[in-house]
Amino acid sequence: MHPYTTDMYEGMLAETIMLPGHSGEIINAYYARPLGPGPFPGVVLIHHMPGWDELYREFTRKFAHHGYLAISPNIYFRFGHASPDDMSAKVRGSGGVPDASVVGDIDGSARYLKSLPLSNGKVGVFGTCSGGRQAFLVACRTKTFDAAVNCWGGNVVQPKEKLTPAQPVAPIDYTKDLSCPLLGLFGEEDKNPTPENVRQLEEELKKYGKNYDFTMYPGAGHGFFYYPSVAYRPEAAVDGWKKMFTFFEKYLGTPGRER
Repeated sequence: MHPYTTDMYEGMLAETIMLPGHSGEIINAYYARPLGPGPFPGVVLIHHMPGWDELYREFTRKFAHHGYLAISPNIYFRFGHASPDDMSAKVRGSGGVPDASVVGDIDGSARYLKSLPLSNGKVGVFGTCSGGRQAFLVACRTKTFDAAVNCWGGNVVQPKEKLTPAQPVAPIDYTKDLSCPLLGLFGEEDKNPTPENVRQLEEELKKYGKNYDFTMYPGAGHGFFYYPSVAYRPEAAVDGWKKMFTFFEKYLGTPGRER
């Protein structure tokens, strides 16, 4: 995490942009960056099942505040536009967003960040809930990322009866292809993923000799970062953010900031 001094310059730009996603289709995304010359590492944020919402815009600005080029693409773009709640319900009713389009949109977002003159060439991926599952998936299906963070991603372990045309392969089955270091943050009281699901994933990561670091928080369930929710667990959230910024700094480089 960047050390603060009371005489430092600080500024940020945050806006909605358009960029090429899966198959070159233009999608919208929320982008935030620090002002100053950089170079800055980048982070792609994959929004959760509640949708491309205010919380994920806040998370995006949080990363920019800490010295990252941060972007959160709207992976529900192809389903139309409405409130985050309505779009989430529509996507659920349609059987979920296809894994193929998610991989394409997130890969495209990372490539966009790397193309910017302000980039240091390193990009990580972060996601919570379904976004945590997808962060692991894209880190296995592409070689674009330098670090990945999976926060309580459910359905990484999926029995065959739960596979669908949109999600035809359980992400755990791609573990051997994981292409970057992985940080996992989980709650002991979560129902999806359960501690047993996390243990299964950990066994696969060990089997293939992958670089990973998992933390399981007692007293925490699903969504313990979400401070507007009853699921919020302050101690776990504070520790989790600290671990994440330390992890990203290790693998993406020290965030730059104009002094």
